[in-house]
Amino acid sequence: MNDVRVGVTPPWDLGSVAAEDQRRRLTAVADAGIDHIFTADHVSFIGGAGIDGPVRLAAIGGMEPRLGLYLGVFLLSLRHPLVAARQIASLAEMAPGRVTIGVGVGGEDRHEFEVCEIDPATRGRRTDSALDIVRRLLDGETVHGDGTFYEFTDALIRPTPEPRIAFTVGGRSDAAIERAARLGDGWLASWCSVGRFASGVAIAEELGADRSVDWQHGLQIWAGIGDDRAEARGYVADGMQTFYGIPFEAFEKYTPMGTADDIADFLLPYVEAGAKVINVSPCGPTREAEAEVMGAVAQRLRRG
Repeated sequence: MNDVRVGVTPPWDLGSVAAEDQRRRLTAVADAGIDHIFTADHVSFIGGAGIDGPVRLAAIGGMEPRLGLYLGVFLLSLRHPLVAARQIASLAEMAPGRVTIGVGVGGEDRHEFEVCEIDPATRGRRTDSALDIVRRLLDGETVHGDGTFYEFTDALIRPTPEPRIAFTVGGRSDAAIERAARLGDGWLASWCSVGRFASGVAIAEELGADRSVDWQHGLQIWAGIGDDRAEARGYVADGMQTFYGIPFEAFEKYTPMGTADDIADFLLPYVEAGAKVINVSPCGPTREAEAEVMGAVAQRLRRG
C-alpha cells in the first residue's frame, strides 16, 4: 500500500452555483475518497483573472470538513510575509491539521508582478526571503525583516499553527528543487518526466540531508477524463488552453488522458519514484464524472 494523498481542484463551476449546490459538489468529492482540494493563487493573471488561494480554501474548508486544503501554489512574493503568515495561521486555526502550503515564484505572466509593483527579476529572491520569514513566524519566532526587501522589526504571529504547517516548493527548475531542499518539506513538481521527477527528489533530499524533514514531494498536473484518449484530450486541451492561453501541445506529453486506469497507469511511476502527493486538475464531461474517476484513480494509486 502507498501512503500517497490525492487532491483535485474545486469543481470548475463551483463559484457560479448556489451554496447548497456548492456543498453537494464538494460532498461528492469527499465521498469519492479524494483526500484534499487544492487551488491555484493569482492576483491578476492573464487578462485580469485571479484566485485568492487562502480565501478560496477557507470557504471550501467550512463547507466540507473531510477535505484537506492544499494551496498549490501561493505566489508568496506578491504578499508581505507578515500578511501571508497571518492568512495561513488563520486558515490553520479554522482547519487544524488539514492545511498544506505550496509556494512558487510564478512567472507565466510577468505583468502580474508589475501591476503589484514587484520587479519580476526579484521574484526568486523575494520568495526565498518571504518563505524563510513566514516559516519562522509560524514556528513562533520573533522575526525581523531581511533588510533588503523587508525592513520590519519584532514581528510576531499568535497563535501559531498546531500541528506545524508543511510547505512544499513548486516549480520545474533546478532553482525550485534547491529552494525545496533549503526551505521546504518537499518539491512540488509539474510537467516533468518520471526520470526528471526521480532526479529532482534525489537532489532535494541530498541537498537537504542536514535538515530533519518528513519529505512530502508531490506532482501537480492536469488530466483529461473520457471513455478514450481522443474524448479526454478534447476536454483537457480546451481547459488548459483557456487557462494558460497557449497551445495544449506544449503540455500534452505530461498530461494523462482517458479512463481511471489510463490515468492511474500514467501516475503510478511517479508515486514509485517518491511522490507522496498527487494534485490533479481534472477535465471531463461532468463534475460528477471528474470526482468519480479521480476517486478511482486514488484507490489505484494507494494499492500500488
